Amino acid sequence: MEVHRILGCGLLEAVYKEALEIEFRSNNIPFEREKEFIIEYKEHQLSKRFYADFVVYGEIILEIKATKMIIDENIAQTLNYMSITKSGIGIIANFSLKSLQQKRLVL
Repeated sequence: MEVHRILGCGLLEAVYKEALEIEFRSNNIPFEREKEFIIEYKEHQLSKRFYADFVVYGEIILEIKATKMIIDENIAQTLNYMSITKSGIGIIANFSLKSLQQKRLVL
């Protein structure tokens, strides 16, 4: 919320991600940015990887958006990431509106 309060809406996702890194570090919140995950299919590793925007506290998938609204495709993407990583919690944060829009997902 601090990032949105200071930067407001209308910037690119990359700007919000960089600012979030600063906030996480200054608040001693453990995180990994653009964490790579392997996708397996029938005991085979696929060459295509996916990269979660952030993994916070080693288990929370945090996806950052800067769009008009959180849509079903954003939810489906985050749920897929949660499933692949066996993470029970996901958060989508959309910085594009006057108020920070967030959606919490639980498996």
